[in-house]
Amino acid sequence: MDWSALRVTVTGGAGFLGRVVCEKLRRRGCVSICVPRSCAYDLRREADVARMYEECRPDVVLHLAATVGGIGANRAHPGRFFYNNLMMGVHLIEYGRRYGLGKFVQVGTVCSYPKNTPVPFKEDDLWRGYPEETNAPYGVAKKALMVMLNAYQREYGFKSVVVLPVNLYGPGDHTDPETSHVVPALIRKCVEASERGDEAITCWGSGKASREFLYVDDGAEGVVLAAEKMEQPTPINLGSGRETTIRRLVELIARLTGFSGRIEWDTGKPDGQPRRSLDVTRARKLLGFEAKVGLEEGLGRTIEWYRSQREPERVG
Repeated sequence: MDWSALRVTVTGGAGFLGRVVCEKLRRRGCVSICVPRSCAYDLRREADVARMYEECRPDVVLHLAATVGGIGANRAHPGRFFYNNLMMGVHLIEYGRRYGLGKFVQVGTVCSYPKNTPVPFKEDDLWRGYPEETNAPYGVAKKALMVMLNAYQREYGFKSVVVLPVNLYGPGDHTDPETSHVVPALIRKCVEASERGDEAITCWGSGKASREFLYVDDGAEGVVLAAEKMEQPTPINLGSGRETTIRRLVELIARLTGFSGRIEWDTGKPDGQPRRSLDVTRARKLLGFEAKVGLEEGLGRTIEWYRSQREPERVG
């Protein structure tokens, strides 16, 4: 793709993943990037989506905008997570079709996989069961958009791409304990406990569940590669291919942040999906994608960034 000749709209382009995606597009020569902000366009509303297409006039849409959060946020707002994510995608796809869009890139979620999917998750396993209950509304909403894109390709010849990133982390993620994902939440918890000299921290669940983590720069590269190389909604996993238990993750973050106290587990809180790790064979084969940043290196960069953001607060 000659990005310099294309008008690109990146929904969620001011967010955690979106900022990095936009930077990678600029480095590839893209000079026309429209980032629709929520204060100007409510993508859940048809009229706003129609106006966005009229004003941004995109050749390609990368749909990254989403209502997301950790287990706690998913449990507290299942209706909001389902509605917001479904309606944004439905309107963007339908009005993209009407507008004559060249290509639509859908960023899905690993939460769409069935609860007890055999590890490593293969894309063909997506329809072999219901997602894990704590994040099922979010996962099902994203899954429905995959069905829509497949149907639109068959009926209208609508060109689209679907990627399924595993848990992303890195600098720029939000650290609100009520809504953040596991890595930024744990970094904040350990840094603050270390500064206060706490004797212990308490973490959700048993620590036995496993996850796979992908550094945000690697995730953004996977999204852009998929946009460049795919024209049909074949789901493609984006991951590091390395599984890590939550217990090991906590211990690693504690060491990197300098927290030396006890790690206690609140087993009354849910673990979420028992295991989560992706088969990334398809991404290597179709995209030439491979994660570059290892977990310890990526966590170190993220901790450094988080501490740099806190310095003004501490000085003040």
